[in-house]
Amino acid sequence: MRVFIFMLTYLITSFAEKQDLSGKMLTFPEESDTAHVILVPNQSKSLPAVTLCLRFFSDLSRAQSLFSFATPTNENAFLLFKRENSVYEVDQGGQDIVLFWGLDDKRNEWNSVCTTWNSQTGIAQLWVNGKPSTRKGVRRGRDISGAPSIILGQDQDSYGGKFDRGQSFTGMLTDVHMWDTVLPYPEIVLYMNRIPQKTDGNVINWRSLEFTRKGYVIVENQVN
Repeated sequence: MRVFIFMLTYLITSFAEKQDLSGKMLTFPEESDTAHVILVPNQSKSLPAVTLCLRFFSDLSRAQSLFSFATPTNENAFLLFKRENSVYEVDQGGQDIVLFWGLDDKRNEWNSVCTTWNSQTGIAQLWVNGKPSTRKGVRRGRDISGAPSIILGQDQDSYGGKFDRGQSFTGMLTDVHMWDTVLPYPEIVLYMNRIPQKTDGNVINWRSLEFTRKGYVIVENQVN
């Protein structure tokens, strides 16, 4: 298993390209079980907390994966999944919770999403277009550890693969940032309002992103 993980990490980093994607977006033009983007994190240490922010544009009403973070021991170490319109799921370490229900998101428009989780308290929360969810507890006292496999466009049902076409993302993604802390509320407000922030993500940074595209995925200028 260790040899497999080493080889997988080597292959990912060998073919990865690093770019400043400011003003750019990733376009996933069609439903598939192959098209995805592998992100190489800026660090691979254990995560005692997470803030994940991204923007997406899609016309899908079915379930779709927005962000999939797997480790060798858990394919859902941190998953942001949209079940249907206005219903989001955060899966941390194999335990999933619904954090957003009944507040409007928009099809065929840009949606801004941030989610936070703190292992010390277990508290998780979600913001969509500036509106917060209730705060709920999940996997208190357990950091995220293990070599990460981070994928956009697909939900990993095994480490680095086993994709389901019916859970694939179709549309555009941009401004993906991930931190190893819970971002202060004022910083989340800045992100929601597209105002420049004090710090970029220190785990995933859209302005300095190392990534590999697989299948039919295009980097384009962002369309507002």
